[in-house]
Amino acid sequence: MAVRQRAVSALPTLLRTLRKEPLKPHSHVNALPSLRRAFSLYDQINLIDQVPEDQLRFQGYNDTGFTVNGVEYEGSLLCVGNLLMSWKPKKFSEITADSLSLFQVIRPIPEILILGCGRNIQHVDPELRRFIRSTGMKLEAVDSRNAASTYNILNEEGRIVAAALLPHGVSA
Repeated sequence: MAVRQRAVSALPTLLRTLRKEPLKPHSHVNALPSLRRAFSLYDQINLIDQVPEDQLRFQGYNDTGFTVNGVEYEGSLLCVGNLLMSWKPKKFSEITADSLSLFQVIRPIPEILILGCGRNIQHVDPELRRFIRSTGMKLEAVDSRNAASTYNILNEEGRIVAAALLPHGVSA
């Protein structure tokens, strides 16, 4: 009961602090929702563990790339757990089994591959779907903004997740 009372008494102070926190606008980068901020109430009352500082977090995106852990990256990215690398495809039609062949050799196998299709969700070729399924992963194809956010959430939950992301400016 004492923990609940402490949490309830800390809530007004926490909300005031969150409201006073200024937003940091980036003129050319669209910010992704901050999970840290969304979970900060729970962090204050110790309901969930702290997220490790070395974990990859997509913080923003623009038409040509992404901001990850404060660093801006241009072009397509491939992420597996906390490993980030440049990825060759520049448009959706260039995403093939060959461009995702890394998933035939990495272990442990991610439970899901989040495919960021660019500005809009694209139809994934059945042959590519079969290849991804043959590796043991599930596939979620969404626009790149939502792909980055979903990756953040699943990665912070400690799930083994992968993301293959085209820049947001890519369209069919």
